[in-house]
Amino acid sequence: MPKATGSTNESFPVGFVLLGYSEFPQLEMLLFWIVIFLYTMIILSNVTIILLSYMNPQLYTPMYFFLSNLSFLDLCFTMTVVPQMLFNLWGPDKSITYSGCIIQLGMVLCVGATQGVMLVVMAFDRYVAICQPLRYTIIMHPQFCWKLVLMSWLSGLIESVTQTPIAFQLPFCAHHCLDDFLCQVPSLIRLTCGDTSPTEWQMTISALLFTILPVGLILTSYGYIAQTLGKIQSEEGRQKAIATCSSHLTVVFMFYGTVAMVYTDPKNQFASKHGKFVSFFFTVVTPLLNPLIYTLRNKEVKSVLQRQLRKGISIRKNKKLIF
Repeated sequence: MPKATGSTNESFPVGFVLLGYSEFPQLEMLLFWIVIFLYTMIILSNVTIILLSYMNPQLYTPMYFFLSNLSFLDLCFTMTVVPQMLFNLWGPDKSITYSGCIIQLGMVLCVGATQGVMLVVMAFDRYVAICQPLRYTIIMHPQFCWKLVLMSWLSGLIESVTQTPIAFQLPFCAHHCLDDFLCQVPSLIRLTCGDTSPTEWQMTISALLFTILPVGLILTSYGYIAQTLGKIQSEEGRQKAIATCSSHLTVVFMFYGTVAMVYTDPKNQFASKHGKFVSFFFTVVTPLLNPLIYTLRNKEVKSVLQRQLRKGISIRKNKKLIF
């Protein structure tokens, strides 16, 4: 990597260089094919969740409405980041334009913050379903669910609009090489030369608002849920509630765990050394695991999926018999 010769706030004529694992060309080629496979699976699995949620009346519930929105967010995130990642992994050109980096960062912040708030919404949905089942349909009516989704997107938009301009006011080093696969706040902070304490404080406060506060609300919801589960007499009902909640909690810990490792202190030794691996994980692994976790641990989704597959196979057989 070239050494920094100074700092600049000017718009770079060629933008930024996303180094990734450019020092290991053979590893990059292997990663290219791995990402191709994972990207395909991400699209197929999340589109399947969305289609099942909207096509089958059995899944016309708030939980699956929120789950389909989470799948849509995963699609938005991967489609924003992965094409550029594949382009950089395939050949020697590792560059991304300045405007491209701004757009990518803005989308990453918007979608990431929206996902965080959506996970809080899903925890609230589970709280109402388990702790106040008799009032569930009254509280979680369709209009209210849409308002919660819109609130999630608005939170993400506010985060993006406020943090993106701040990030690009940092005094970047002249070499403008990002040791990462994508444009994101921690890698931009590590690119800076000079005192960035005021800006870092603003970004840290924002990160805390979108990590500590949501996690606190989620854990509070599950505290009440745990108390209610202890009072449920039906073993089947308890196991069903535990299965649904454990799926959600797994996704919560994966999402906030990776965010905390990279965003809490971008310049610490772990983030500097392993940040791009964590970026790779939450870019192409987490969006695939989310639908798998919800489908593999959810009997309703599995039964609907199996029924749709059997229906598709029977239609094909009938067509063959006709022709």
